[in-house]
Amino acid sequence: MSVDNALVAAIELLKQQRNAVVLAHYYQSPDIQDIADFIGDSLELSRKAANTSADVIVFCGVHFMAETAKILSPEKTVVIPDLDAGCSLADDCPADAFAAFRQQHPDHFVVSYINCTAAVKAQSDLICTSSNAVDLVKQLPKDQPILFAPDQNLGRWVQRQSGRDLTLWPGRCIVHETFSEEAVLQLKLEHPTAEVIAHPECQENLLDLADFIGSTSKLLNYTEISATETFIVLTEPGIIHQMQQRVPHKTLLEVPGLDGCSCNACPYMRLNTLQKLHDCLSTLEPAIEMEENLRVKALLPMKKMLEMSR
Repeated sequence: MSVDNALVAAIELLKQQRNAVVLAHYYQSPDIQDIADFIGDSLELSRKAANTSADVIVFCGVHFMAETAKILSPEKTVVIPDLDAGCSLADDCPADAFAAFRQQHPDHFVVSYINCTAAVKAQSDLICTSSNAVDLVKQLPKDQPILFAPDQNLGRWVQRQSGRDLTLWPGRCIVHETFSEEAVLQLKLEHPTAEVIAHPECQENLLDLADFIGSTSKLLNYTEISATETFIVLTEPGIIHQMQQRVPHKTLLEVPGLDGCSCNACPYMRLNTLQKLHDCLSTLEPAIEMEENLRVKALLPMKKMLEMSR
């Protein structure tokens, strides 16, 4: 794909004028990744941005990620290129329905995956990421009932890895739910020495086929340390751009969806474009606004995660 060099130059100029930092999630399109100051997982990006002297954070990701940046950096202006860049997983857990679910389990300690809205974070006791979820759950008292939200696939995997019984909210990610098991088996037949690497948001039958399971950043690192030359990648294909840069000599295979489509790109992540990135730097809109009361409530379980992760 050809890149508009004039547009890239205009973005770089606006970044300087606005004293802005541009964050790109691994699932963004390659042209956005290439212009970003930081590329990574959502929490990692928000923490990096909080530690910069930037006045403006442009979060090229989805809405809950930009919210997370605002929770950690309330004094900074946080903008997102497209306000409609939502998340099927976050949408699967509306705050009011979640409140009712919690009321049905009043004795449960609430662990919420960071892929949820600020309003759900505010109702949680502890936030986790796909990298630290197992470790955090293992630290909780053995007799403590746990409610895990919003991703049921990640929850089942945490359950298996931790040996803890979890009450699961029935949410899922549309990208990780639509990989074809048949396609994975076919790719394994065609590439018998390949390793299957999978994100724990994938369904259990796919995780059972995986040689390595981990968060996006852990999958990226694994392609570097593994002696294997070919990988079947079970996560959003945006990460393959970073993998190709780290291991250009290795073969990285995307897995088609259930409908045979060759592309499992997240439709929400791909709403962000270079032009929209330019426009939001120019106008500082759409900006993420949040009531201070909600921000403080959402920050508490995130602080607890950071304390328990030390």
